Amino acid sequence: MTRIALDAMGGDYAPSSEIEGALMALRELDVEIILVGPEARLRRELARVAGGGAPAIEIVDAAEVITMGEPVAQAIRRKRNSTIRVGLRLVQDGQADGFVSAGNTGAVMATAKMVLKMVGQIDRPALAAVLPTVVGKPFVLIDVGANAECKPSHLLQFAMMGDLYARIILGVPTPVVGLVSIGEEELKGNDLTREAHKLLEQSGLHFAGNVEGQAIYAGKADVIVCDGFTGNVILKVSEGTSEMLFEVIKRELLKSAPAKEGAGLFQSAFEAMKRRYGYEEFGGAPLLGIKDVCVICHGRSSGRAIRNAIKVAAELCQKRLSERIAAEMARLDAESRL
Repeated sequence: MTRIALDAMGGDYAPSSEIEGALMALRELDVEIILVGPEARLRRELARVAGGGAPAIEIVDAAEVITMGEPVAQAIRRKRNSTIRVGLRLVQDGQADGFVSAGNTGAVMATAKMVLKMVGQIDRPALAAVLPTVVGKPFVLIDVGANAECKPSHLLQFAMMGDLYARIILGVPTPVVGLVSIGEEELKGNDLTREAHKLLEQSGLHFAGNVEGQAIYAGKADVIVCDGFTGNVILKVSEGTSEMLFEVIKRELLKSAPAKEGAGLFQSAFEAMKRRYGYEEFGGAPLLGIKDVCVICHGRSSGRAIRNAIKVAAELCQKRLSERIAAEMARLDAESRL
């Protein structure tokens, strides 16, 4: 059975959301969960959330928490017993197959690089988010927040990892790759996108050119590449827009419902749409380019979002994604494509 170490103190609503998500995962998925955090507090919260009937669940004590506002380098040096480092060491030592955290993204990324190490010739890890499209098929957006500043070669590496992710996890035989820019033409964009465009054209990937903002969710590309600053803005604007639209549609549907029965039908349809397209359903974003599985969630993740992040981590472990990326990158390196 796949064992996932969960940072129980990472999110905005920790540890209640993390424990709710862990209990949902235990009920609904074929996984074991290790909660990482201050043991006494987690046991109290586990008993409260489970209503006194808490299942047998392993807790590994970690007294320190790296908060969202802390300088990453200082926090990593000072807090050697943080939930992030302890959880990642469980993976390193083989006591867990993967790690999930809704904590400080920079701290998780930097600690993962230090503890789990990088794959082959990959310079930087990247966060890959799986998002919906209007045509019903998902796509991979990479990077969504790990690297605010990038070189063209980094975007090439992100594209290669995204291509592997789409093939292995989404089952796309030949993923179409696009590059976020301000116009479809090759010369549009800044120095980064223009140089990255040249590298992607020569990469051997199925590169379809630039993708403008309004076309990101059109379903024309299976992998869309950008720097982490741009990707994080896209992700958060998308989340805010979807939440606004869900609320507006809900109000308008319920207002226009001719009768109580009709209102119930509209409510059911709305909930089904939210389950399909809401950000909670896509869980967390895997950190690609490191040697083991690490999934980073939104700081304000609910219990359901945590449950789905655990599901993502378990699937990546079962499909040996990190090993397969390492093998493919070694092959590409031998062919001098990196």
